[in-house]
Amino acid sequence: MSTEKMTMPQLGESVTEGTISQWLVSVGDAVKKYDPIAEVTTDKVNAEIPSSFTGKITALLAEEGETLPIGQPICAIEVASARQASAVQRQAPASAGADQSMKKRYSPAVLRLAQENDIDLGSLHGSGRRGRITRKDVEAAAEAKRGVATRQTPTKNHVKAADAADRPLQSVPAPIRSAAGDVDVPLTGVRRTIARNMVRSKHEIPHAWTMVEVDVTNLVAYRNRIKTAFLKKEGCKLTYLPFFIKAVVAALKDYPRINSTWAGDRIIEKQAVNISLAVAAEAALYVPVIRHADEKSIKGLAIAVDELAGKVRSNRLSPEDMQGGTFTINNTGSFGSIESQPIINYPQAAILSVESIVKRPVVVDNMIAIRDMVNLCMSIDHRVLDGLVTGRFLADVKHRLEHMTQDNTPIY
Repeated sequence: MSTEKMTMPQLGESVTEGTISQWLVSVGDAVKKYDPIAEVTTDKVNAEIPSSFTGKITALLAEEGETLPIGQPICAIEVASARQASAVQRQAPASAGADQSMKKRYSPAVLRLAQENDIDLGSLHGSGRRGRITRKDVEAAAEAKRGVATRQTPTKNHVKAADAADRPLQSVPAPIRSAAGDVDVPLTGVRRTIARNMVRSKHEIPHAWTMVEVDVTNLVAYRNRIKTAFLKKEGCKLTYLPFFIKAVVAALKDYPRINSTWAGDRIIEKQAVNISLAVAAEAALYVPVIRHADEKSIKGLAIAVDELAGKVRSNRLSPEDMQGGTFTINNTGSFGSIESQPIINYPQAAILSVESIVKRPVVVDNMIAIRDMVNLCMSIDHRVLDGLVTGRFLADVKHRLEHMTQDNTPIY
Protein backbone atom coordinates (compact mmCIF):
# COMPACT_ATOMS: atom_id res chain seq x y z
CA MET A 1 0.00 0.00 0.00
CA SER A 2 1.37 3.43 -0.98
CA THR A 3 0.44 7.04 -0.36
CA GLU A 4 -0.03 9.34 -3.33
CA LYS A 5 -0.49 13.10 -3.39
CA MET A 6 -3.05 14.76 -5.62
CA THR A 7 -2.09 18.15 -7.01
CA MET A 8 -4.01 21.22 -8.11
CA PRO A 9 -5.01 20.37 -11.70
CA GLN A 10 -4.84 22.61 -14.76
CA LEU A 11 -8.45 23.76 -15.14
CA GLY A 12 -8.11 26.06 -18.10
CA GLU A 13 -5.79 27.55 -20.66
CA SER A 14 -3.47 30.17 -19.11
CA VAL A 15 -4.78 29.30 -15.61
CA THR A 16 -1.94 29.37 -13.07
CA GLU A 17 -3.76 28.80 -9.77
CA GLY A 18 -6.96 27.53 -8.21
CA THR A 19 -8.89 28.11 -4.99
CA ILE A 20 -10.32 25.29 -2.89
CA SER A 21 -13.86 26.59 -2.43
CA GLN A 22 -15.16 23.48 -0.64
CA TRP A 23 -13.85 20.08 0.38
CA LEU A 24 -16.27 17.25 -0.39
CA VAL A 25 -14.31 14.70 1.67
CA SER A 26 -12.70 14.48 5.11
CA VAL A 27 -9.61 12.72 6.46
CA GLY A 28 -10.42 9.04 6.85
CA ASP A 29 -13.03 8.95 4.09
CA ALA A 30 -12.86 6.13 1.56
CA VAL A 31 -12.99 7.34 -2.03
CA LYS A 32 -13.21 5.70 -5.38
CA LYS A 33 -11.33 6.81 -8.48
CA TYR A 34 -13.21 9.64 -10.22
CA ASP A 35 -15.27 10.47 -7.09
CA PRO A 36 -15.49 14.27 -6.64
CA ILE A 37 -13.30 15.33 -3.72
CA ALA A 38 -13.32 19.15 -3.87
CA GLU A 39 -14.84 22.17 -5.56
CA VAL A 40 -12.19 24.41 -7.11
CA THR A 41 -12.63 27.93 -8.45
CA THR A 42 -10.33 29.58 -11.01
CA ASP A 43 -10.70 32.68 -13.16
CA LYS A 44 -12.09 30.39 -15.86
CA VAL A 45 -14.37 27.89 -14.19
CA ASN A 46 -15.93 26.58 -11.00
CA ALA A 47 -15.65 22.78 -11.08
CA GLU A 48 -15.54 19.63 -9.03
CA ILE A 49 -12.22 17.78 -9.27
CA PRO A 50 -12.24 13.98 -9.18
CA SER A 51 -10.01 11.63 -7.22
CA SER A 52 -7.17 10.14 -9.23
CA PHE A 53 -7.05 7.04 -7.02
CA THR A 54 -9.15 4.57 -5.06
CA GLY A 55 -8.21 4.55 -1.39
CA LYS A 56 -8.50 6.52 1.85
CA ILE A 57 -7.95 10.25 2.41
CA THR A 58 -5.05 10.59 4.85
CA ALA A 59 -4.46 14.36 4.72
CA LEU A 60 -6.03 17.53 3.35
CA LEU A 61 -3.07 19.74 2.46
CA ALA A 62 -5.07 22.91 1.74
CA GLU A 63 -7.97 24.54 3.51
CA GLU A 64 -11.17 25.91 2.08
CA GLY A 65 -10.56 29.37 0.66
CA GLU A 66 -6.86 28.73 0.09
CA THR A 67 -5.41 29.53 -3.34
CA LEU A 68 -2.70 27.22 -4.66
CA PRO A 69 -0.56 27.20 -7.83
CA ILE A 70 -1.08 24.51 -10.45
CA GLY A 71 0.83 21.38 -9.45
CA GLN A 72 0.79 22.09 -5.70
CA PRO A 73 -0.29 19.05 -3.59
CA ILE A 74 -3.81 19.41 -2.21
CA CYS A 75 -4.40 16.06 -0.46
CA ALA A 76 -2.83 12.69 0.28
CA ILE A 77 -4.51 9.37 -0.49
CA GLU A 78 -3.52 5.96 0.79
CA VAL A 79 -3.95 3.99 -2.42
CA ALA A 80 -5.78 0.70 -2.07
CA SER A 81 -4.72 -2.57 -3.59
CA ALA A 82 -7.00 -4.22 -6.14
CA ARG A 83 -8.67 -6.30 -3.41
CA GLN A 84 -9.04 -3.31 -1.11
CA ALA A 85 -10.39 -1.18 -3.95
CA SER A 86 -13.18 -3.70 -4.37
CA ALA A 87 -13.97 -3.38 -0.66
CA VAL A 88 -14.04 0.42 -0.94
CA GLN A 89 -16.84 0.14 -3.48
CA ARG A 90 -18.99 -1.39 -0.71
CA GLN A 91 -17.76 0.77 2.21
CA ALA A 92 -20.38 2.98 3.95
CA PRO A 93 -19.62 6.69 4.82
CA ALA A 94 -17.73 7.25 8.06
CA SER A 95 -19.81 7.87 11.17
CA ALA A 96 -20.61 11.50 11.77
CA GLY A 97 -20.96 11.11 15.51
CA ALA A 98 -17.37 12.02 16.45
CA ASP A 99 -16.31 15.53 17.32
CA GLN A 100 -14.96 16.94 14.08
CA SER A 101 -14.22 20.51 15.15
CA MET A 102 -11.49 22.04 13.01
CA LYS A 103 -11.54 25.53 14.50
CA LYS A 104 -8.02 25.42 15.93
CA ARG A 105 -6.33 23.59 13.08
CA TYR A 106 -4.71 26.48 11.25
CA SER A 107 -2.91 26.26 7.92
CA PRO A 108 0.52 27.93 7.55
CA ALA A 109 -1.07 30.51 5.24
CA VAL A 110 -3.65 31.44 7.88
CA LEU A 111 -1.01 31.67 10.61
CA ARG A 112 1.24 33.87 8.47
CA LEU A 113 -1.62 36.16 7.44
CA ALA A 114 -2.77 36.50 11.06
CA GLN A 115 0.74 37.38 12.22
CA GLU A 116 1.20 39.96 9.48
CA ASN A 117 -2.05 41.69 10.43
CA ASP A 118 -1.86 41.16 14.21
CA ILE A 119 -5.09 39.15 14.28
CA ASP A 120 -6.05 36.99 17.28
CA LEU A 121 -7.20 33.74 15.68
CA GLY A 122 -8.92 32.67 18.88
CA SER A 123 -11.37 35.55 18.53
CA LEU A 124 -12.54 34.58 15.03
CA HIS A 125 -15.47 32.43 14.04
CA GLY A 126 -14.46 30.10 11.20
CA SER A 127 -16.59 29.86 8.07
CA GLY A 128 -14.80 26.77 6.79
CA ARG A 129 -15.80 23.18 7.18
CA ARG A 130 -16.51 22.23 10.81
CA GLY A 131 -15.70 25.75 11.96
CA ARG A 132 -12.21 25.91 10.47
CA ILE A 133 -10.76 29.40 10.09
CA THR A 134 -9.93 30.19 6.47
CA ARG A 135 -7.88 32.86 4.77
CA LYS A 136 -11.09 34.69 3.91
CA ASP A 137 -11.96 34.90 7.62
CA VAL A 138 -8.55 36.42 8.44
CA GLU A 139 -8.70 38.81 5.47
CA ALA A 140 -12.16 39.99 6.54
CA ALA A 141 -10.91 40.57 10.09
CA ALA A 142 -7.89 42.49 8.79
CA GLU A 143 -10.11 44.62 6.54
CA ALA A 144 -12.40 45.42 9.46
CA LYS A 145 -9.40 46.32 11.59
CA ARG A 146 -8.06 48.66 8.90
CA GLY A 147 -11.47 50.28 8.65
CA VAL A 148 -11.40 51.08 12.36
CA ALA A 149 -7.86 52.42 12.11
CA THR A 150 -8.71 54.81 9.28
CA ARG A 151 -11.55 56.34 11.33
CA GLN A 152 -9.30 57.09 14.31
CA THR A 153 -7.70 60.53 14.66
CA PRO A 154 -3.87 60.43 14.72
CA THR A 155 -2.46 61.41 18.11
CA LYS A 156 1.29 60.93 17.61
CA ASN A 157 3.03 64.27 18.19
CA HIS A 158 6.16 63.39 16.21
CA VAL A 159 4.44 64.03 12.86
CA LYS A 160 5.62 67.42 11.68
CA ALA A 161 3.06 69.90 10.43
CA ALA A 162 5.24 70.66 7.41
CA ASP A 163 5.34 67.01 6.46
CA ALA A 164 1.58 66.77 6.73
CA ALA A 165 1.14 69.83 4.56
CA ASP A 166 3.43 68.42 1.89
CA ARG A 167 1.42 65.21 1.55
CA PRO A 168 -1.53 65.36 -0.87
CA LEU A 169 -4.97 64.86 0.61
CA GLN A 170 -6.20 61.31 0.07
CA SER A 171 -9.81 60.32 0.43
CA VAL A 172 -10.32 57.15 2.43
CA PRO A 173 -13.48 55.35 1.36
CA ALA A 174 -15.80 54.76 4.25
CA PRO A 175 -16.74 51.15 4.88
CA ILE A 176 -20.05 50.24 3.28
CA ARG A 177 -22.60 49.29 5.90
CA SER A 178 -25.99 47.65 5.63
CA ALA A 179 -29.06 49.66 6.57
CA ALA A 180 -32.23 48.37 8.14
CA GLY A 181 -34.04 46.09 5.72
CA ASP A 182 -30.99 45.50 3.52
CA VAL A 183 -30.12 41.93 2.59
CA ASP A 184 -26.45 40.87 2.71
CA VAL A 185 -25.74 38.31 -0.03
CA PRO A 186 -22.51 36.37 0.60
CA LEU A 187 -20.16 36.13 -2.38
CA THR A 188 -20.00 32.70 -3.95
CA GLY A 189 -16.73 31.42 -5.37
CA VAL A 190 -18.06 31.88 -8.91
CA ARG A 191 -19.20 35.47 -8.29
CA ARG A 192 -15.87 36.35 -6.66
CA THR A 193 -14.01 34.89 -9.66
CA ILE A 194 -16.16 36.79 -12.15
CA ALA A 195 -15.53 40.03 -10.26
CA ARG A 196 -11.78 39.42 -10.21
CA ASN A 197 -11.65 38.57 -13.93
CA MET A 198 -13.76 41.56 -14.96
CA VAL A 199 -11.58 43.95 -12.94
CA ARG A 200 -8.48 42.41 -14.50
CA SER A 201 -9.91 42.80 -18.00
CA LYS A 202 -10.86 46.46 -17.49
CA HIS A 203 -7.61 47.23 -15.67
CA GLU A 204 -5.22 45.62 -18.17
CA ILE A 205 -7.06 45.94 -21.50
CA PRO A 206 -7.65 49.38 -23.07
CA HIS A 207 -11.21 48.90 -24.33
CA ALA A 208 -12.62 50.58 -27.42
CA TRP A 209 -16.21 50.11 -28.62
CA THR A 210 -18.12 50.34 -31.86
CA MET A 211 -21.51 49.33 -33.25
CA VAL A 212 -23.17 48.63 -36.60
CA GLU A 213 -26.83 48.05 -37.46
CA VAL A 214 -27.78 45.18 -39.72
CA ASP A 215 -30.90 44.53 -41.78
CA VAL A 216 -31.69 40.84 -41.16
CA THR A 217 -35.14 40.78 -42.76
CA ASN A 218 -34.15 38.03 -45.21
CA LEU A 219 -32.58 35.96 -42.42
CA VAL A 220 -35.69 36.26 -40.22
CA ALA A 221 -37.95 35.11 -43.05
CA TYR A 222 -35.60 32.20 -43.88
CA ARG A 223 -35.36 30.98 -40.30
CA ASN A 224 -39.12 31.27 -39.74
CA ARG A 225 -39.78 29.08 -42.80
CA ILE A 226 -37.57 26.20 -41.63
CA LYS A 227 -37.58 26.30 -37.80
CA THR A 228 -40.54 23.95 -37.30
CA ALA A 229 -39.18 21.30 -39.67
CA PHE A 230 -35.72 21.63 -38.10
CA LEU A 231 -37.06 21.06 -34.58
CA LYS A 232 -39.00 18.00 -35.71
CA LYS A 233 -36.02 16.52 -37.55
CA GLU A 234 -33.12 17.42 -35.24
CA GLY A 235 -34.78 17.59 -31.83
CA CYS A 236 -33.49 21.07 -30.93
CA LYS A 237 -34.64 24.60 -31.67
CA LEU A 238 -33.12 26.58 -34.53
CA THR A 239 -32.49 30.01 -32.97
CA TYR A 240 -30.94 32.99 -34.70
CA LEU A 241 -27.65 32.56 -32.84
CA PRO A 242 -26.17 29.82 -35.09
CA PHE A 243 -26.64 32.08 -38.13
CA PHE A 244 -24.78 34.91 -36.39
CA ILE A 245 -21.99 32.56 -35.31
CA LYS A 246 -21.69 31.28 -38.88
CA ALA A 247 -21.26 34.81 -40.23
CA VAL A 248 -18.75 35.74 -37.52
CA VAL A 249 -16.49 32.70 -37.93
CA ALA A 250 -16.40 33.18 -41.70
CA ALA A 251 -15.32 36.80 -41.20
CA LEU A 252 -12.70 35.76 -38.64
CA LYS A 253 -11.04 33.61 -41.31
CA ASP A 254 -10.73 36.71 -43.49
CA TYR A 255 -9.58 38.94 -40.60
CA PRO A 256 -7.34 36.75 -38.39
CA ARG A 257 -6.11 39.75 -36.38
CA ILE A 258 -9.53 39.85 -34.68
CA ASN A 259 -8.95 36.23 -33.59
CA SER A 260 -5.82 37.02 -31.59
CA THR A 261 -4.43 37.89 -28.19
CA TRP A 262 -1.95 40.34 -26.69
CA ALA A 263 1.19 38.56 -25.44
CA GLY A 264 3.21 41.48 -24.04
CA ASP A 265 6.00 41.56 -26.61
CA ARG A 266 3.96 40.27 -29.56
CA ILE A 267 0.46 39.61 -30.90
CA ILE A 268 -0.55 35.99 -31.38
CA GLU A 269 -3.03 35.32 -34.19
CA LYS A 270 -4.82 32.09 -33.29
CA GLN A 271 -5.14 29.46 -36.01
CA ALA A 272 -8.12 27.72 -34.41
CA VAL A 273 -11.46 29.51 -34.43
CA ASN A 274 -12.99 28.58 -31.08
CA ILE A 275 -16.06 30.60 -30.13
CA SER A 276 -16.63 31.36 -26.45
CA LEU A 277 -20.37 31.67 -25.94
CA ALA A 278 -21.60 33.77 -23.01
CA VAL A 279 -24.37 31.77 -21.30
CA ALA A 280 -26.19 33.10 -18.24
CA ALA A 281 -27.08 30.84 -15.32
CA GLU A 282 -29.15 31.78 -12.27
CA ALA A 283 -26.28 33.39 -10.36
CA ALA A 284 -23.35 33.56 -12.77
CA LEU A 285 -22.23 33.97 -16.37
CA TYR A 286 -20.29 31.15 -18.02
CA VAL A 287 -18.40 31.16 -21.32
CA PRO A 288 -18.22 27.58 -22.65
CA VAL A 289 -16.45 27.07 -25.95
CA ILE A 290 -17.55 25.77 -29.36
CA ARG A 291 -14.29 24.36 -30.72
CA HIS A 292 -13.46 24.62 -34.42
CA ALA A 293 -16.66 26.54 -35.02
CA ASP A 294 -15.47 27.39 -38.55
CA GLU A 295 -15.76 23.69 -39.48
CA LYS A 296 -19.41 23.35 -38.39
CA SER A 297 -22.58 23.80 -40.40
CA ILE A 298 -25.47 25.85 -39.07
CA LYS A 299 -27.02 22.58 -37.90
CA GLY A 300 -23.78 21.69 -36.09
CA LEU A 301 -23.64 25.10 -34.46
CA ALA A 302 -27.29 24.87 -33.38
CA ILE A 303 -26.69 21.51 -31.72
CA ALA A 304 -23.49 22.77 -30.05
CA VAL A 305 -25.29 25.84 -28.68
CA ASP A 306 -28.16 23.70 -27.37
CA GLU A 307 -25.78 21.21 -25.70
CA LEU A 308 -23.71 23.90 -23.98
CA ALA A 309 -26.79 25.75 -22.76
CA GLY A 310 -28.12 22.48 -21.34
CA LYS A 311 -24.85 21.84 -19.52
CA VAL A 312 -24.95 25.31 -17.97
CA ARG A 313 -28.53 24.91 -16.80
CA SER A 314 -27.83 21.49 -15.26
CA ASN A 315 -24.43 22.48 -13.81
CA ARG A 316 -22.62 19.84 -15.90
CA LEU A 317 -19.91 22.02 -17.43
CA SER A 318 -16.46 20.45 -17.31
CA PRO A 319 -13.13 22.34 -17.31
CA GLU A 320 -12.60 21.20 -20.90
CA ASP A 321 -15.83 22.92 -21.94
CA MET A 322 -14.34 26.27 -20.85
CA GLN A 323 -10.89 26.07 -22.45
CA GLY A 324 -9.39 27.37 -25.65
CA GLY A 325 -11.75 30.19 -26.64
CA THR A 326 -10.36 32.72 -29.13
CA PHE A 327 -13.35 35.08 -29.64
CA THR A 328 -16.51 35.63 -27.59
CA ILE A 329 -20.09 36.12 -28.76
CA ASN A 330 -22.57 37.46 -26.22
CA ASN A 331 -26.26 36.98 -27.05
CA THR A 332 -27.62 39.94 -25.09
CA GLY A 333 -30.57 40.16 -27.46
CA SER A 334 -32.19 37.22 -25.70
CA PHE A 335 -32.88 39.63 -22.80
CA GLY A 336 -34.35 42.33 -25.04
CA SER A 337 -31.22 44.50 -25.04
CA ILE A 338 -30.70 46.72 -28.10
CA GLU A 339 -27.29 48.23 -27.21
CA SER A 340 -24.51 47.20 -24.83
CA GLN A 341 -20.79 47.62 -24.17
CA PRO A 342 -19.44 44.13 -23.36
CA ILE A 343 -16.26 43.58 -21.35
CA ILE A 344 -13.61 41.55 -23.18
CA ASN A 345 -13.14 37.96 -22.06
CA TYR A 346 -9.46 38.08 -20.98
CA PRO A 347 -7.05 37.28 -22.67
CA GLN A 348 -8.97 37.50 -25.96
CA ALA A 349 -8.79 40.62 -28.12
CA ALA A 350 -12.48 41.20 -28.85
CA ILE A 351 -16.08 40.37 -27.93
CA LEU A 352 -19.25 40.83 -29.98
CA SER A 353 -22.74 41.34 -28.54
CA VAL A 354 -25.69 40.34 -30.71
CA GLU A 355 -28.59 42.55 -29.66
CA SER A 356 -32.33 42.05 -29.98
CA ILE A 357 -33.90 41.88 -33.45
CA VAL A 358 -36.58 44.58 -33.65
CA LYS A 359 -38.85 45.86 -36.40
CA ARG A 360 -38.09 49.46 -37.32
CA PRO A 361 -38.97 51.84 -40.15
CA VAL A 362 -35.95 52.35 -42.41
CA VAL A 363 -35.37 53.91 -45.81
CA VAL A 364 -35.01 51.33 -48.61
CA ASP A 365 -34.72 52.54 -52.22
CA ASN A 366 -35.93 56.00 -51.14
CA MET A 367 -39.03 54.52 -49.54
CA ILE A 368 -39.88 53.88 -45.90
CA ALA A 369 -40.15 50.17 -45.11
CA ILE A 370 -40.59 48.09 -41.97
CA ARG A 371 -37.48 45.92 -41.61
CA ASP A 372 -36.04 43.51 -39.05
CA MET A 373 -32.97 45.31 -37.66
CA VAL A 374 -30.28 44.25 -35.18
CA ASN A 375 -27.32 46.05 -33.62
CA LEU A 376 -23.93 44.34 -33.37
CA CYS A 377 -21.85 45.87 -30.56
CA MET A 378 -18.15 45.10 -30.38
CA SER A 379 -15.47 45.83 -27.78
CA ILE A 380 -11.82 45.50 -28.81
CA ASP A 381 -8.40 45.49 -27.18
CA HIS A 382 -6.92 48.69 -28.59
CA ARG A 383 -3.40 47.35 -28.14
CA VAL A 384 -4.20 44.67 -30.73
CA LEU A 385 -6.88 46.22 -32.92
CA ASP A 386 -7.77 49.60 -34.32
CA GLY A 387 -10.80 51.11 -36.00
CA LEU A 388 -9.77 50.17 -39.55
CA VAL A 389 -9.59 46.39 -39.18
CA THR A 390 -12.53 46.36 -36.76
CA GLY A 391 -14.68 48.35 -39.17
CA ARG A 392 -13.81 46.08 -42.06
CA PHE A 393 -14.55 42.99 -39.96
CA LEU A 394 -17.96 44.27 -38.89
CA ALA A 395 -18.77 45.32 -42.48
CA ASP A 396 -17.95 41.75 -43.56
CA VAL A 397 -20.24 40.26 -40.89
CA LYS A 398 -22.99 42.73 -41.82
CA HIS A 399 -22.77 41.81 -45.51
CA ARG A 400 -22.95 38.08 -44.78
CA LEU A 401 -25.98 38.45 -42.50
CA GLU A 402 -27.90 40.73 -44.87
CA HIS A 403 -27.49 38.23 -47.72
CA MET A 404 -28.42 35.05 -45.84
CA THR A 405 -31.20 33.34 -47.78
CA GLN A 406 -32.29 29.79 -48.49
CA ASP A 407 -30.48 29.93 -51.84
CA ASN A 408 -27.00 30.72 -50.48
CA THR A 409 -27.02 29.59 -46.83
CA PRO A 410 -27.40 25.83 -46.41
CA ILE A 411 -28.32 24.49 -42.97
CA TYR A 412 -26.49 21.20 -43.48
